[in-house]
Formats: sequence, C-alpha cells, structure tokens
Amino acid sequence: MAFWFYRGLRRGIVTTRYPRGRPDAWTADLPTPPAFHSSRLTDGLARGLAEACPAGALLVENDELVVDLGRCTGCGRCAELGGDAVERSGEFELATAERARLIKRVPIAGARR
Repeated sequence: MAFWFYRGLRRGIVTTRYPRGRPDAWTADLPTPPAFHSSRLTDGLARGLAEACPAGALLVENDELVVDLGRCTGCGRCAELGGDAVERSGEFELATAERARLIKRVPIAGARR
C-alpha cells in the first residue's frame, strides 16, 4: 500500500478522472430504479404497482405516482408487473446532497384532472 502512496506523490497523481466519459460495460447488469411512461400509466396499474413494491418506494397521491428512489432497491418487480408502462432506467448514479431530489412524481394519464 505504501508503494502506491509514494508512487502517487512522486508522479503527482491525486485521483483518477471520473467519469471517464461513458460507464463501463458491466454497469448494464446493475439493478436500477424504474422509469415510468406517464401516457401508459393508469390509476389501477399505479395502485397495483404501489401495493406490489416490497420496499414501499411507490405511492399513489393526487393523481400522481410518487417514486422514492431513496427507498427503491431496483428489484424489478414493478418492471415485471407494469408491462410497457415501466422499464428499467439504467440510471445507477443517484447520489445527491438533497433528499428531495430522489422523489419523482409521475402523472397518471388515466386520472381525471
């Protein structure tokens, strides 16, 4: 370990560049949160998905599906049950300093306004 430390000091390397421009190929296999298609989302489907979510990351509120990405485990159950209204987002870098930025609201197309 000390070898790498001294080598870094000698060469002036402080850290690696991140991101490198594109994610590594293995990231395609990571579990990721869902992406919902509002135009295909009905009230009944949204309620069914909220009930099926084992992490409690989905909630129907005021004609919207509230998705809490901070609670989502990326299990994929909603993607299996949601048909063409839900797909895996492929987004795995979700770090934020504000908890509120992890809450997404998706309008339910079948709901009355």
